[in-house]
Amino acid sequence: MHTDPPAHTRLRRLVSKAFTARAIAKLRPHIERRVDDLLDALPEDTGRPVDLIPSFAQPLPISVIGMMMGVPAGDQPMLAEWTSPFVSEATPEELGRATKITVDYLTRLIATKRSEPTDDILSGLVQAAEAGDKLTSDELLTTTFLLILAGFETTVNLIGNGMNALLREPDQLNVLRERPDLLHRAIEEFLRIESPLNTATDRVTTEPIRVDQVVIPANSFVKIALLAANHDPKVFPNPDKLDITREIGSTHLAFGHGIHFCLGAPLARLQGEIAFGRLLARFPSITLAATTPPTYRNSILVRGLTTLPVHLHGTGSHIPSTA
Repeated sequence: MHTDPPAHTRLRRLVSKAFTARAIAKLRPHIERRVDDLLDALPEDTGRPVDLIPSFAQPLPISVIGMMMGVPAGDQPMLAEWTSPFVSEATPEELGRATKITVDYLTRLIATKRSEPTDDILSGLVQAAEAGDKLTSDELLTTTFLLILAGFETTVNLIGNGMNALLREPDQLNVLRERPDLLHRAIEEFLRIESPLNTATDRVTTEPIRVDQVVIPANSFVKIALLAANHDPKVFPNPDKLDITREIGSTHLAFGHGIHFCLGAPLARLQGEIAFGRLLARFPSITLAATTPPTYRNSILVRGLTTLPVHLHGTGSHIPSTA
């Protein structure tokens, strides 16, 4: 995220094959099974609220990216916990502990893949490094960390933020239940109106840049507000209104833009499609349990809910897996 070509081109090339549309499509049966397992575990009609963040939105993406990276299933929940301080408010001491724990774990995992390679992305990166692809030890470690963190956190927020937005607009929820063919548009609208990231990672201007009446000098750090851009009334009419019929395609900036466009965008979209589609099909009635405004994590980078308590009523159809 902080490199330019040719270094960026080389690093991205090493991992891009794992995130092609064809490669992601092969993951559908695994994602469907994982979603169904999580839905089977959700209590219904108990009168007590269910928090969809720890019970559904978090375990799905960490299991998917964990499987892709070759992280043992038993370690995946711990890895999700260790990475939290990197995207939320944390003290220097907390960040230091998280860094040490995560680096130590990933270093051991890389060593395991070197001696016992399997069919996963990390094994492929290790083999690429050993084949003289000029992937240094530091690059291998940081790329592994980035893929796990980015592949996990953003999809958690897509599911959590999207469900919150949908449940707060019953008319839109009804439209989606009546028109499941709108699911693709709905996912893009969730990404736009409640973007998983508040801002892009830091950028540096290479020359003076004019934005309206302001000139940003060259060699200046810039924070790009993705969420604000996705609410630009010049681009999106009535931008603060959730409208799942909106024909926006991929014009929003939730996944960034240019050469740093999110490598995992197809994976996030697929997980969102399956998660929302099967959750709504399984439970004919889902309502928010809290009447107060939601609380978001204290973070400049990510926009994600701390909790999403809901009531689940009745059991709908159990969609067969495509496996």
